[in-house]
Amino acid sequence: MKKYLAEALGTAALVFTGCGAVAVDSIYEGILGHVGISIVFGLIIMVMIYSYGNVSGAHFNPAVTIAFYIGKRINLKDSLLYIVSQFIGATAAAYSLVLIFPDVASYGPTIPSAGLWQSFFFEIILTFILMTVILNVSTGHMEKGIMAGIAIGGTVALASLFGGPVSGASMNPARSLGPALASGNFTHFWIYMVAPIIGAAIAVPFLHIIQGKKTHLKNI
Repeated sequence: MKKYLAEALGTAALVFTGCGAVAVDSIYEGILGHVGISIVFGLIIMVMIYSYGNVSGAHFNPAVTIAFYIGKRINLKDSLLYIVSQFIGATAAAYSLVLIFPDVASYGPTIPSAGLWQSFFFEIILTFILMTVILNVSTGHMEKGIMAGIAIGGTVALASLFGGPVSGASMNPARSLGPALASGNFTHFWIYMVAPIIGAAIAVPFLHIIQGKKTHLKNI
């Protein structure tokens, strides 16, 4: 039960602070800016990995959990319960932002700014990069270790900086679902449910090719 709660709380923290940064930026006339918002997303992932990595593995992302399942690092039961927990946490956090900032127009929904297919492939590639880093700094399905939080948080911040203006750089179906429900904006929502899963899943065989099928990577 503790690991499912950790996944819910970690994902809630991601959505509350990351999407909350979008709301704060809107209220205070761009005080954070794109760079600031990207840094917030990276930092919250980093600190949550250090907080809950030893409990649940700190997935906080259904695409990550599905990729770990494909790689046979987590069983089906835990995978399903992790995903449910992540969606609950993300949704609860998004609605808490609605309560705190009832007059804000945007709670950080991920909407394509570029072309539809550009955004789709951007999300696939960004999630592939993120999952590649995660797989290479994790042991089993656990994201933990001295440098794991920095490596993964840094990747999230980098992807947000680079991909945010194009696709929103979600890389995470739960992160997209919460704000979509809270704002009622489901514009091209399918991209953010499908593309991250594809990108994360593709990273698994690439790891096997590069590191070997029976690799059990040590924490860094």
